[in-house]
Order: sequence, then structure tokens, then C-alpha cells
Amino acid sequence: MVTIKEIAKAVGVSSGTVSRVLNYDPTLSVSEVKRQAIIETAEALNYATPRARKTALLPTFPIPMASHAEVSAHIAIVHFLAPQEELVDPYYVGVRLGIEARCREYKIDIARVFNPDVPVDLSMLVGVSATIVVGHHPKVEIEAMAKVCPQLVMADYNPRMPQFDCVRADLGEATLHILDSLDQAGYRRIGFVGGYELMDNDALMHGEQRCKAFIEWHEARGCYRPELLALGQSERFGQNLRLETGYQQAKSLLSLEVRPDAILAANDNMAIGTYRAIQEAGLSIPEDIAVVAFNDIPVAQFLNPPLSTMRIPGELIGEVAVDLLVERLNGRDYSKHVTLPTDMIWRGSANLPSDT
Repeated sequence: MVTIKEIAKAVGVSSGTVSRVLNYDPTLSVSEVKRQAIIETAEALNYATPRARKTALLPTFPIPMASHAEVSAHIAIVHFLAPQEELVDPYYVGVRLGIEARCREYKIDIARVFNPDVPVDLSMLVGVSATIVVGHHPKVEIEAMAKVCPQLVMADYNPRMPQFDCVRADLGEATLHILDSLDQAGYRRIGFVGGYELMDNDALMHGEQRCKAFIEWHEARGCYRPELLALGQSERFGQNLRLETGYQQAKSLLSLEVRPDAILAANDNMAIGTYRAIQEAGLSIPEDIAVVAFNDIPVAQFLNPPLSTMRIPGELIGEVAVDLLVERLNGRDYSKHVTLPTDMIWRGSANLPSDT
């Protein structure tokens, strides 16, 4: 586990500053440059440390030269988040770091990185060898990009367009794993805190993988209670918005006549807001109510109690996106859809048997 002290030393700030940045303290006065350095360093250290440990334990074998061959290419990254929005969710910092690290290995030039608040300026893709599209984009936008730059790879999103490569984690399956574990541990009223999206001006209330799996898991057991589903609109702007959404939606669950005994948050940021709502209500985690989430961003291990969360391999998603891109540039003429495994990290925010 990477420590706050290690992050502070790498960035050149105090441990207190690191702690306050990772916990999204709104009263902290720190430059955006320093804030970005702290979040990126925390994510990068979490990314590097487990890989370094595993490497040290494994025998070394020669790596075929082809796997590290240089690729003559100029690529673009089209992100669905602007830079200041990315810092709100360090998971997406991890995806970008994975892309950048893999591009350095291949000596690929990342010619353009931009974040569309409006439909993508297609002129920016002219002359680009390939494009990695990060996150959710409307199909009409993807189709328009493909007309200018046919080589598109989707990272952390499957647009249901089989002609394009994509890499992501199966969040539906991950949700079922969490619910099965909570059920086995004796939790019977599980609430869900999440968001719904506006895509092409249509509200997709229950289409998000985690939300859909949550509903289907309960319906299959005949115990679905709509009042335990708390969704807020997944707006993008505002540094503390996801925390605030988690806070407000958790408050609605806690106001029920019979409150849930566990809350599953759609991401760690919403879980932080959920912690605040629970603590303000005078309740304890996990004695009164358990909290579980997704992503395993750096702050998760530093919460009190440490957050149980499903680790989604954002950095590896970024790496594999680049690998898929290189295969396409080297002549592969069929699409690949890659699903990477998730890893549940149980910590102090839920009471589970030791063998779960």
C-alpha cells in the first residue's frame, strides 16, 4: 500500500496537504498544478507498486523485440472529461497514465489530447494515425470521428458498435459479485447510490451497467425495492459534484422509514459523499451501515474506515487500448473486444466473513 508520506515526498508537499487533496477538502488553498501533481502521483504510485512487486516475485524471461518495437504513429486521445473534471475522478487519471506509459514504450507520439465539451472538432483529427476514445460518447459522434480517422479504439466504453476495438471491465459482473458477497454476509436491505446519464438528450435512467445489474439481481430474488435505488443526474461540471450527488442520494436512503443496512455506491467519489451523510446522521460505518463502491482510487484506503471497493484496472485498460491500436496499425483487419477482470478489495467499511 502506498502511503501518504510517500506521495508527499514525491510531490514535495506536506502529508497534510496530500491528505486534504485526496479527501477533496474544499477549504484547502492549493494551486491546480499542485493538486494535479498530487492526484497523478498517488495514482501512478498505486499503479506501479503492485506491478513492481509482482515482477520481483516472477522469473525473468526475454521479451520478444516485437512487443517493444517502435511504431511510427501520431495518435490523438479524445476524452469525455476536461482536465479539471478528470481530477475529480482519479480513476480516469489512471486510464490516461496507462495510455501515456504504453505509448512511451512503443515510442508513439501522442499528437493531440483534447476534451470535447461540445461535439468533437473533427478538423483536429486530420492527419492523425489513430484515436483512442476514452469514456462515453454518443454513437453519432463516434461515427463522425471514424469518417475522419477510421482507426478508433474505445477505452472504458463499449458503444455496441462491433466494428471498433474496445477494452473495458465488466461492471455488471462486478456488481453481482459484490451483491452476492454482501448477501452471504447477512446484509438484507442493500441500497444503491448512483447516477443516470443524459446521452443525445435522452435520460438513461437504469441503463448504466452497475444500476442495471443491481436491479436484475434483486428482481431475480423477488426482493427489488425501488425506494432503495437513489439516482442523481451524472453532471460533469464542478469539482465536488459527484461527492455531493453521493451525499444527497445517501441522505434520501437514510431518510427512509426502514433504512438500508448497506449502501453500494457507483464509484468511490459517491462513496465519500455517502460517508458524510452517514456520519452526519450519527451513524457508524460499518456497525450501523456498510458502504461498498467501485474504482479503488487512492483516497479509498485512507478513509475512516478504509473503503471496501471493486478495483477496476484503469491503467491496464489504457495500456491494452494502445496495444489494440498498435495491432490495428500493423494490419489487423478485424475487431477485438477485450474485457479485463476486476478485483474486490474488502476493507473496514463492511463486515464480511474472513473467507469472503
